[in-house]
Amino acid sequence: MAKQRRTLDERIQSCTTKEEEMLEKLRQYQAQRKQLEKQKKAEERKIRTHRLIQIGGAVESVLGRPVTEEDVPKLIAFLKKQESNGKYFSRAMQTERISDSAKDTDGRNNTLSLPS
Repeated sequence: MAKQRRTLDERIQSCTTKEEEMLEKLRQYQAQRKQLEKQKKAEERKIRTHRLIQIGGAVESVLGRPVTEEDVPKLIAFLKKQESNGKYFSRAMQTERISDSAKDTDGRNNTLSLPS
């Protein structure tokens, strides 16, 4: 017996079915990518928040009191002035050595370390 060939309509229907299946897979991959991007942003936000809290705590420890909203513009102005006067803040943040002035009387390092 001869092998029966599919009609053109059957072949068209087969292609349409495969196309629909691929489109569904595409939607699934797009949803998965969107979810992963959302998780990545949440993780980055968590890391940034932790870093900002550490910086705020360091500033409060140097001031010896809580930072108020009025202190923020003063702190920004101070840091900008340090940068315009010779990038003192940038250079201080890039140094590897711990200066003697950054050590407490008990010899412990009390400097703020920020991630690169």
